[in-house]
Amino acid sequence: MKISAKGRYGIAAMTYLAKNYDSGSPVTIMTISEKMGISKIYLEQVFALLKRSNLVDSIKGSQGGYLLSRPPREISAYDILSVIELTLMESASPATGGKMPEIDSAIDSFIYRPMDEKLRELLASVSLEDILGAADKEAASIMFYI
Repeated sequence: MKISAKGRYGIAAMTYLAKNYDSGSPVTIMTISEKMGISKIYLEQVFALLKRSNLVDSIKGSQGGYLLSRPPREISAYDILSVIELTLMESASPATGGKMPEIDSAIDSFIYRPMDEKLRELLASVSLEDILGAADKEAASIMFYI
């Protein structure tokens, strides 16, 4: 599995929206771009995918922006990555070049498919709320000295 920059930005931006979920106020792409140092154009592409998959709601107008469509505990890393990444689980090429299909099939059955399933399970078990909680702990552990 390989996660693209777009996928990493999507998880980060959705975590930022989760951070602001309780306020009920929409967050603009420009705000996320400035706070996180992510290209506005790139974020627009990401949010188009997130909106199409109903993970975010968009509010139009001068006070508009984006909101999570569900509470952070109900949106998983898998939900996000599966709509942003074209191929979340890449198919492996035959190890034997197709000359020994029984070996290729055994490798696929005992390694690649179970690995993909465990990865799906892991990503599905991590919610935005979990990521946000970990980020809050990290922020609390950072000491500032003057």
